[in-house]
Amino acid sequence: MQAITPIVVATDFSAAAMRAVRRGAMIAKQLGAEMHLLHVVSPLDLYPGPDHVADFRLNHEQALHTAVKNRLDALAASLRKDFAIPVASAARIGRAHKEIAEYAAAKAAGLVVTGARGENTLLDLMMGSTASRLLRLAACPVLIVKNREIEPYQSAITAVDFSPGSINALELTRTVAPGARIEVLHVYDTDHDDRMRQAGMDETFILDRQARILKDAEARLDLELAELKDANITRNVMAAYPAAAICKRAIKLDADLIVLGRHGKSGMEELLLGSVSKDVASAAICDVLLCN
Repeated sequence: MQAITPIVVATDFSAAAMRAVRRGAMIAKQLGAEMHLLHVVSPLDLYPGPDHVADFRLNHEQALHTAVKNRLDALAASLRKDFAIPVASAARIGRAHKEIAEYAAAKAAGLVVTGARGENTLLDLMMGSTASRLLRLAACPVLIVKNREIEPYQSAITAVDFSPGSINALELTRTVAPGARIEVLHVYDTDHDDRMRQAGMDETFILDRQARILKDAEARLDLELAELKDANITRNVMAAYPAAAICKRAIKLDADLIVLGRHGKSGMEELLLGSVSKDVASAAICDVLLCN
């Protein structure tokens, strides 16, 4: 199992963020990791206004920073008591995605945990700009907490496409969800077939090619999983549109965690965040863990 420490949990004190805090604390206790609570205060000088209010802005930010730090310290003390884990706390002023990513990098964090939706739209329901930017900037895996109930993971899907990023996904899944049933899922993207059809290629050739690719993927997964000798891990290979197939499969299996690489090997990345990763993070109804 890979080491994950420290764990940085971003919070804005909303209900969604508090679920992320509990999940982060649970993982920290499970792994014997240190936990860092981080809240980012949005500076008033990011918004237009007359220059003569500069002193007010500075005083307001300083007062808010102090109040937030006191609240974080109280939450950290509560977590130390409830989970018996080391907890540090920090408050920053700036843009949330940038401050979270820079703090995590400075602490050499092994994981960033955040809620799916917060009062300050830290991550809004449809993956707002802060979320997308954080996922692009963070140098470590990012866990987006969506589950309403924060319990040990029971059923997980690890989506792999055999790219360098996805190779780490199964190990990461086993680390954060050691007792869960894990399905390793490879989805052959049928968009490739659609493009060949549009180019006028023969249907028999297209289907034969797809069958060969699926068979090769099955053989590769069988070989890799056989080495693990873990009865809780199964594999599944299918042809579909990846993001939709992953989310549908998660619903069918009642999965409470999806793990996948942040970037795919297709090169069809949107500003350094793979489209499949972004779509799954947006559409999934369970926790989503994106690894490098």
